This record gives sequence, C-alpha cells and structure tokens, in this order.
Amino acid sequence: MIVVVTGGAGFVGSHIAEHYAKLGHSVRVIDNLSRARLLGRDDVTFDFNWRYLSNMDNIKLIRGDVREPDALSSLVQDADVVFHTAAQTAVTTSLENPVPDFMTNALGTFNVLEAARRSPKKPAVIYCSTNKVYGDNVNRIGTVEKEDRYEFPDDFRMGIPETFSTDLCEHTPYGCSKLTGDIYMQDYAETFGLKTGVFRMSCIYGTRQFGLEDQGWLAWFGIATLLGKPIRIDGDGKQVRDVLYVTDLVEAFDKFLRSDLKHVVVNVGGGLGNAVPIMRVIELLGEMTGKKSPISYAGWRPSDQKVFISDIRKAKEVLDWEPSTSVEEGLGKMAAWIEAHKDVFAS
Repeated sequence: MIVVVTGGAGFVGSHIAEHYAKLGHSVRVIDNLSRARLLGRDDVTFDFNWRYLSNMDNIKLIRGDVREPDALSSLVQDADVVFHTAAQTAVTTSLENPVPDFMTNALGTFNVLEAARRSPKKPAVIYCSTNKVYGDNVNRIGTVEKEDRYEFPDDFRMGIPETFSTDLCEHTPYGCSKLTGDIYMQDYAETFGLKTGVFRMSCIYGTRQFGLEDQGWLAWFGIATLLGKPIRIDGDGKQVRDVLYVTDLVEAFDKFLRSDLKHVVVNVGGGLGNAVPIMRVIELLGEMTGKKSPISYAGWRPSDQKVFISDIRKAKEVLDWEPSTSVEEGLGKMAAWIEAHKDVFAS
C-alpha cells in the first residue's frame, strides 16, 4: 500500500508511520513541525519523531501543511489510505487563540477530504477525532463522588456511547473544530462514498510522546516524575479518565482498514477496564520509578470533566477490537522509554 500520514511527526502519527513501514508499505509523512509554535513552547524538543522516522528506508518525509490544498493533492493522488492525525491538540491553546485551531483542525480536515475525493484511487481516510466532541453534555449526567475518584451514575457505568448528544452545549473551540472534522468525515462517506473511519479518542499515551501540562498529561506526569519537576493538578485529582496505549489505538485503525466496513464512528479509549483517577497515575509512576514530584493544586479548567469513560462496546462489536495493554503495563513501557531518553527531556 501507499500510506499517507498527516501530522506524522507527532506522537500518534509517528506510531502509525512506523507500524506500516515495518510491514513493508510505502509511507509518506507530511508535517509542518508547528507543535512547539502552536503551544508557545519553543523550549521543548518536538522534532524527535521526525528524526526517528528519517532512519526508515520506506518512509518519505515531506515538510507541508494541511491548511494548504496544493500540499495534499499530489501526495494523496495515488494513496491507498490517509491517516489524518494533523491537528492543534490543546484545549487551552484553542481558548487563547481559536483562529489557528480552526484553520488546522476544521479547514485542514476539509482539505484532506477534498484531496481524497478528487483522487482517482479514492483512498480510505481515517480521522483522529476526540471525546471532546461530546462537550459539556458529559457533565450534565452528574457524577458520584467516592473517596478517591468520581464515577458516572449507573445508567452510564460503561461510559459515554457514540449516540450521546453533541448538541446544545459548550465544547471549547478545540471541541468545535474537531467536531467539524468529525461531521465532515461522516458526510463525505455518505455523500461521496469515501471509506472513512472516525475514531473518537480518549487519553492516548505511550512512548515518543512529548507531553505538557495542558496536552498529553500522562506523558507529562511521567516526564515530571522522572525529572523531579513539579506537577500541578487542575481540580482535586479525583477526576477519572479511560486511558489507551498507543499501539492498541493503531491496532483499532488497522482492523477498520482491513475490514469490509465502508464507514464507522467509534469510541477508542481504555473503556471501563482502563479507567483510572489521575492521582492514581501519579502514584503508580512513583511506585514504578521510586521517585516523587512536588504536587500543587489549582482551580478547575474550563469545560473539564470530572469523569470521562468511553463506552467501547461498539468498537468491540464491529471491529473485533479491545485494548490489550493494562494501565500498569502501559505506564511501565512509557516510563522506561522516558528514563532511557532523559537527556532529550532535560535539554
């Protein structure tokens, strides 16, 4: 196959590119290497994955931008599949400056779909959506407070399903821009017959993730723990998230690509079995590494959710997929990788 990965120098994109390159496919990675600029963090190394992928013979790296249609047309023309991971990924950044968020996430996704629609090969398009498309409606179902965590009420014990409303609520600009792409993916499947997979992701983590306080929190906790940096908790630390190791995510993508399904919208997260309070993540990292960071607390972030758990039963049914990596195993792999690359994070 000819595989195109937008945002391929990012965390998820680089794992997709590596996966298909190792299977012997021809992989084209397009990235504008803008993450540091978008997040206002020029002090952080974000070109590690670009350099990592450059060592693989069947990966071609292209400096380009999904906001520019001409950059995509020739790239996609003979492709068999496009994995669209390029995005502005931080909620906080979208609140500070919604314009580049919209241009990258909404317009960029539209440009990818148009390039696929106009391509003679009509490649499949797989889209990295987000659980943020459900917006503040998640908070309206209420929570039950326990000693160390919040839980959903019994009606939503298994988590938020794909049929949950995305309407009539606050989303943040990030949630709006990603929902725009989500809906366009669905419509291009229905209207133009493209094979599209919409994957509403929850808290993906793993190796080669350069997390920050406001984006990629599991990796950030690992980095801070191993380097002795302070950790700030927004809220009380009892928030629960379902976390998913990155190779399990790539497996879900691949199962859709190899299936006869023409279109799908599914949640991909750790589900109830991999739901964990954020303070427990810090505790586990401390137990694994023997190290501990100073912790402080701040107010709740706008539109933050006390609980988010993805109901992943649809993905199990239609893709025959479920997570295979436990929280402990995944955090262990991530921590070992950070330990081996501490010089990168300390620079």
